[in-house]
Amino acid sequence: MADYSEYRYLIVGGGMVADSAARGIRELDPEGTIGIVAEEQTPPVTRPALSKKLWTDPAFAFDDVWLDTEADTGATRHAGERAVEIDRGERVVRTEHGAEFRYEQLLLATGGSPGTAGLPDDDRIVFFRSVEDYRRLRGLAGGERHVAVVGGSFIGTELAAALVQNDTRVTLVFPDEVLGGSKFPAELASRFQRMYEREGVTIVSGAKAEGAGFEADGSVRLALSDGGSLTCDAVVVGVGVTPNIELARGAGLETDDGVLVDDRLRTSDPRVFAAGDIASYPDEILGRRRIEHVDNATEMGHQAGRNLAGADEPYDHTPYFYSVVFGNRYEAVGTLDPSLETVEQWDGERGVVYYVDDDRVAGVLLWNVEGRRDDARDAIANADGSDHEALRRRIPTEDGETED
Repeated sequence: MADYSEYRYLIVGGGMVADSAARGIRELDPEGTIGIVAEEQTPPVTRPALSKKLWTDPAFAFDDVWLDTEADTGATRHAGERAVEIDRGERVVRTEHGAEFRYEQLLLATGGSPGTAGLPDDDRIVFFRSVEDYRRLRGLAGGERHVAVVGGSFIGTELAAALVQNDTRVTLVFPDEVLGGSKFPAELASRFQRMYEREGVTIVSGAKAEGAGFEADGSVRLALSDGGSLTCDAVVVGVGVTPNIELARGAGLETDDGVLVDDRLRTSDPRVFAAGDIASYPDEILGRRRIEHVDNATEMGHQAGRNLAGADEPYDHTPYFYSVVFGNRYEAVGTLDPSLETVEQWDGERGVVYYVDDDRVAGVLLWNVEGRRDDARDAIANADGSDHEALRRRIPTEDGETED
């Protein structure tokens, strides 16, 4: 007989969205029962720290990553339970272990699965996503061991910077001809790559990982698409994620590259909401899209939680994303595509880059400029992209007021 539980609010997924949603619920409903069905064994953590502060900030301890969701909200977390079916008629979620969870309101926050670059599952290869992946990589790094980082994405570049600053030899393999070439204008991308080279990272550009073999001495031999290979002690892969929408699709909810939601974050079933990496939502500035960054996870999760509890409020936040490498912080709103026309304003190591598409500002990059995200959003919403001189004056390169 199946295990059976019943909750007023049920959240499927155990990451930062679940934490934020539980807190949003509690703002309006201090008593309603909250259940979290989590494939992960570990509680929610502040995920950005796994590739940033835990490697570079001595004052940030491992115990600081935990979000204390259950203690702070009273939610009950069912760890190690992978949801495999939603019966929308009965309002029941079933797991692969036979557990059943009845809900009044349901939030899907199933996140994404890390890309594997076609590499095999092995203790020496880490597909980086979770706190357990961090622990494994820590065990494989240091002591002047050699780690190959596959991927020039946000996570790949952050991990390469983190590892080389922690007594690890690093080779960074990525498909662009220049590191950051798919995000930054050409000169900035060149500066970005030189920063890594100065710090001792070996650059292998224009290549992808195509397979891995294992030597008798325990090392990994990585085969590359350019015909070359490299031998290392371990490999960490950071090539993006695939949204986990199979559960929603199997339940007959409307999907495209994500789960389609309205401005209240409701799916095509009014009792079922979706948030975070899986949600394709109508952004009031950027248009419909799916965003895989932490600001979206926390803000959207919070709003979803409030709406689960009856707030009926629009999600009107346009998210930003950010990265910190070698003491440089960059933030961005919108689309970073260097094939678009770019307009730049620099003051030494601080700068603002506007990405212009048909006289419309599609994205803004803030390089070492903090407190200007609202200005970036305003530029996307209102600026005339054809007036380059006005654009260059629009956002000052000095820091603005501190933003949360």
